[in-house]
Amino acid sequence: MKLIHTIKLALKNIVSNKMRSTLTMIGLIIGISSVIILVGIGNGSSKSITDQVSSLGTNLITVSVKNSSLKYLKSEDIDEVEKISGVKYVAPSISTSGTIKYQDTSQSISISGVTDTFLDVRAMTLSRGRFVSVLDVENKNKVIVLGSTLATDLFGFLNPIDKYVTINGNNYKVIGVLASQGSSQGTNTDELAMIPLSTAMTLAKTKNISTVYIEANSKDVVDSTLASIQTLLAELLNSTTTDKTFSISSQNQLLETMSSVSNSLTLLLAGIAGISLVVGGIGVMNVMLVSVSERTREIGVRKALGGKRKDIMMQFLIEALVLSIIGGVLGIGVGIAGGYTANSIGTTFVLSTNIIYISFLFSMAVGVIFGIFPAYKASKLKPIDALRYE
Repeated sequence: MKLIHTIKLALKNIVSNKMRSTLTMIGLIIGISSVIILVGIGNGSSKSITDQVSSLGTNLITVSVKNSSLKYLKSEDIDEVEKISGVKYVAPSISTSGTIKYQDTSQSISISGVTDTFLDVRAMTLSRGRFVSVLDVENKNKVIVLGSTLATDLFGFLNPIDKYVTINGNNYKVIGVLASQGSSQGTNTDELAMIPLSTAMTLAKTKNISTVYIEANSKDVVDSTLASIQTLLAELLNSTTTDKTFSISSQNQLLETMSSVSNSLTLLLAGIAGISLVVGGIGVMNVMLVSVSERTREIGVRKALGGKRKDIMMQFLIEALVLSIIGGVLGIGVGIAGGYTANSIGTTFVLSTNIIYISFLFSMAVGVIFGIFPAYKASKLKPIDALRYE
C-alpha cells in the first residue's frame, strides 16, 4: 500500500510539472525510438541481403577465372568439372559487350554467352519465349534472350519474340525475355542480353571461359564439392596459392560474410542510437536534481515528522522510474510507427520484439541509474538545513 501511495505521489509531481516532465521524456522517446528504428532498418538490410543471396540457391558455387594468354579455362575443362561427385549442373559463361539495335533504337549492352543449364543454375525464369538450347550452342545459332528492362527499352509494349535485333552488324533472333530479376552479384540481369556460349566466343573472339556457375546436388555436399572443384582447377590451370589464377566461392560463404557485415552494421546503429538514450538519461537526472532543489523544504518537513532516509530516497527514485517508463512506452510506440513509415517509403524495416524488450528494460535502467544520485542527495538532507532552505 505504501508503494502505491509513493507511485501516486510521483505521478502527481510529474503532472504538476507538465512542461518539464514532457521535455525530459522527449529525450528518452527519441533515444528508444532511434534504437528500434535503426536496429529494425539494420535487420531489414540483413534480411534483404539474405533473401537475395538465398534466391540464387544455397547450392550455388561460383568460379571466376582471370584469363591470360597462358592460363585459361576451356570447354574441355568444363567436361572434367561435370564429372566431379556432387556436381548437378555446370553453367559456363563468358562476358562481352556490344551495341544492340532495333529499328531506330540502339544502346550499348553487356552480353553473356551461356548454355542451356544457365537458367536453372542461376534460378532465373522467363516471362515469355524460350531459353538458349543445346542445339543453339552446338550450331552457334544467332539467337538472343533479353532482360526485361532491355526488352522494354527496345520494343516498348510490342512482343519481341521472333523479331530480329542487330548486334555489331549481325542479326540475332529474339527467342525469349527474362522475368524481372533485379541486381545479382553486381550485375543487373534486367539489362543483360544472353546468347549461346559458342556464338559469344565468336563475337568476343575468344575461347576462354571467364565464369563457371555450378549447382551442387544438395546443400550438405557444397563444401566437399567446392574443395574437389578447387583441387581440379588448380591442376588444370597449374595454379598455386600465390598465383591466384581463379577464385571460387559458394553462396553459403557469401551469405556468412554478408550476415557478418550486416550484424556489425546493426550493432553500430544500435550503439549510435544508444548514445541518445544515455543523453536522455542525463536529462532525467538533471530534472530530478532540480526537483530535489525545489522540494527541499518538503523533504525537511517529512524528515521532521519521522520520515526515513529510505522513504525519501524511494520517493525520488520511483519518480525517476515512472518518468522513464512513460518515456519508454511512448518511445516504443514512436519507434514502431517510424519503422512502418520507413517501410512505406521503400526502406526495409524488420521489427524485432527482442529489441523492444531490451529498449524498455534499458529505459527503466536509465531511470534507476540516473535517478539514484538525486534520490541519494535528497535522502542525505538534514531536517534542520532543509527547513531553513529558501
